[in-house]
Amino acid sequence: MRPLITAIGLLLGWEALVWATGVPSYILPPPSRVLTVLIERSDLLVAEAAWTATEMVVGLLLGLVLGGTLAIVFAASAGWRRWALPLVIVSQAIPVIAIAPLLVMWLGYGMASKVAMAALVIFFPVVSTLYDGLRRTNEGWLDLARTMDASPRAVLLQIRLPAALPAFASGARIAAAVAPIGAVIGEWVGASAGLGYLMTLSLARGQTPLAFAALVVLCLLGLALYYATDWAARVLVPWQSQGE
Repeated sequence: MRPLITAIGLLLGWEALVWATGVPSYILPPPSRVLTVLIERSDLLVAEAAWTATEMVVGLLLGLVLGGTLAIVFAASAGWRRWALPLVIVSQAIPVIAIAPLLVMWLGYGMASKVAMAALVIFFPVVSTLYDGLRRTNEGWLDLARTMDASPRAVLLQIRLPAALPAFASGARIAAAVAPIGAVIGEWVGASAGLGYLMTLSLARGQTPLAFAALVVLCLLGLALYYATDWAARVLVPWQSQGE
């Protein structure tokens, strides 16, 4: 109940601030006005949310697959790791917002550029967490595998990878939390649909309550994606710590 009570308190404070200062709704709409717009324009918001949700989910899946694959390659091959890992680290020094216009130019204004942006934001947390988990396998398990003359491939797939999946689950949760960032940044730069596009269009037309309504829906999508990912991680990796 504490988060709910805190949220209600913040909304009431927001409503009182707007009422007391008389600030115009095109600058800061009260929550009651945002709720009215959510109800009145629900058809538009649902249609745009479906577009953004698709970008987030596809980008999340793509980022998990690519990031997980590269982390396994790094763990299996020291040669690939020495060449590619520095490039992966350097790529994170480039601001995401600076890459978005290039992706839109290369992949167009459709969904492809937004999916690529979401996958790019997700990629590094997945690689880093899974690779770290693969490096931190219990040494006793590895010694036992060597004693039984297990092949490097068997050690990787049957010992190191299952042991690293809880770390991968943590990376997936982080990825789910940041997936909306990539999708919305791509929509801000150039799009014809989506919640980010709707926010940009609404602010340009002075329809600030509609932009806030789109932001609320985006927050709900992000929470839904995070908790769905968390549930999937707990189901698929039941041997992770019960304290997580």
